[in-house]
Amino acid sequence: MGRRLVLALLLLLAPAAAAAQDSDAGRVPLPTIVKGKGEACVADTAYMRRYHMTELDHQRDETMHRGVRTRKFSLKECVDCHATLAPTGGYVSVNAPGQFCRSCHDYAAVTIDCFQCHAARPGEKETKRAGAFPRTAGKFRQESEVQ
Repeated sequence: MGRRLVLALLLLLAPAAAAAQDSDAGRVPLPTIVKGKGEACVADTAYMRRYHMTELDHQRDETMHRGVRTRKFSLKECVDCHATLAPTGGYVSVNAPGQFCRSCHDYAAVTIDCFQCHAARPGEKETKRAGAFPRTAGKFRQESEVQ
């Protein structure tokens, strides 16, 4: 009787033990986050993960509505630092699967449209659509010119 009980318990517990060993099976893979090229990001990593879009929106509004261009939270600076080099040389587009931006945005199921107009690789010309945004009157002011 004792052997049968032990055997029955082993047969019942074996699937649970196998599932415990493979607990990550079927889970959504976490994003691959590649370290940027600089010594440090413009802000703390936890802050940037939570508020990068707020900062980018603020930067956009300052540039588009007030003509103020700064580098701290500029999309160009983000792309320059977080661009991924392709094995064949050159840079992978920000829109490519597994790239720094796309990796997290795919994981979070967030669609971004920044790169419909902005350059998706360092050194690449921006692809602004004609008439997509109203132009600000006059030349853009630098951060040092703003009071």
